[in-house]
Amino acid sequence: MIDLRNLASYSENNRIEAKRAVGGFPRSVWETYSAFANTLGGIILLGVKEQTDHSLVAVDLPEPEALVAEFWATVNDPTKVSVNILSRRDISVETVDGKRIVVVTVPRAQRTDRPVYIDNNPTCGTYRRNGEGDYRCSAEEVKAMQRDAVLKSHDMHVLQNSDISALDMNSVLSYRARMKKCRPGHALLSLSDEEFLLGLDAVGYGDDGRLYPTAAGLLMFGYHQEIIKKYPHYSLIFKDVSRARRAVMHIKNVYRFYFDVARALCKVSATDVDGNTRMHKALCEALANSIINADYRGSGGIVVAEQRGLIAFSNPGAFRIDIAAARTGGVSDPRNAALKKMFNLIDVGQGSGSGIPSIYAVWKSLGLPPPQIAESFEPERITLSLAIEKSDAPTASTKSAAAHITQKAAIVEYLTDHASATPADLAVLLGVKPARIQVLLSELISADIVISDDHVAYRLKR
Repeated sequence: MIDLRNLASYSENNRIEAKRAVGGFPRSVWETYSAFANTLGGIILLGVKEQTDHSLVAVDLPEPEALVAEFWATVNDPTKVSVNILSRRDISVETVDGKRIVVVTVPRAQRTDRPVYIDNNPTCGTYRRNGEGDYRCSAEEVKAMQRDAVLKSHDMHVLQNSDISALDMNSVLSYRARMKKCRPGHALLSLSDEEFLLGLDAVGYGDDGRLYPTAAGLLMFGYHQEIIKKYPHYSLIFKDVSRARRAVMHIKNVYRFYFDVARALCKVSATDVDGNTRMHKALCEALANSIINADYRGSGGIVVAEQRGLIAFSNPGAFRIDIAAARTGGVSDPRNAALKKMFNLIDVGQGSGSGIPSIYAVWKSLGLPPPQIAESFEPERITLSLAIEKSDAPTASTKSAAAHITQKAAIVEYLTDHASATPADLAVLLGVKPARIQVLLSELISADIVISDDHVAYRLKR
């Protein structure tokens, strides 16, 4: 991740932590280990200090091998660390400017290992990383990670405190009609409504042998007032700012919401040179991806914001796989597997981890700026922003909050993996003009996130 030959060009940030460690093994290493594992991963440098100008310098460790041995002993102690996610290649003794240091590369933990916590206490020992260092996670953040860790997706759970009457049968009949059109002759279509819902995993048997809605069934087909009882933060919002309409909260289930918004997105893709097909399909894929991967117990709900030149899809919940893997494709780990199955049966959502890569491919083929993915914490949220105009001149859309958030997040993400960058580098990264980059950098400098010593290259400030 970093070039140790140019150590002085780096400073501590949300992916790099330096510890002098000359007096022994620092206890705070384990808070950082937890924080990196639960956020985006990072590098811990033992035998390195940050100077007054924030540059890093090696200080030489008297016995680096002893620190490595102590690290392995502690990371494998379940009373101190909940799980060891490292392999032997992740820890090494390196020489920088004639001085020996220890480099510990902490990957982002798999969702089945999160939360990674210390001192045998997930409530008080779970940490995450932000621009200011390590922070102790709230109880809600810990619970969200624990929900994601289970092998069986949450939406498959049978809700025995609900009833089948919570499902809107008009939505079920509409779904059956779509499925018949998409998959004529499918075995489920010959079943009664009750058996059909059972086959979809929309209902399941409770401990008393009776049928109850599953979480997926309630979200897909339920009446709004019934969904709210189970998910108090549930909301589905479509903002059509470009047509001067107020934000509309859809009082309905995710099935109705998907097709309402999908119809509205037809108008957005009117400039598609291929008769709307490619762009519209990609926009609908983004919408389905947001619905299938949302954490419906999280705050903020699903928000689809349309403005001139930009559409942003935002949902509660963190990525369950690495963002790079999501862009590349081939890895599928949906938060709501039963919802994914239901949508796939009516030809919504590509599955097999190909959704995000297909959106990138479509945007590239249309000559549009590359999609931007931003992941935020406190609370956990994912936002996918798609430019739908080729012009990158400053417009109302580029001044919008959604564009600002995703573009600035992309700059911060780039600077966590690179010591510095010029405005020209960042303009190529985002596919916008240098003047736009200067606006974004000015905001990041004002927020005390980015600094520049010479107004040529910019880097993160801790």
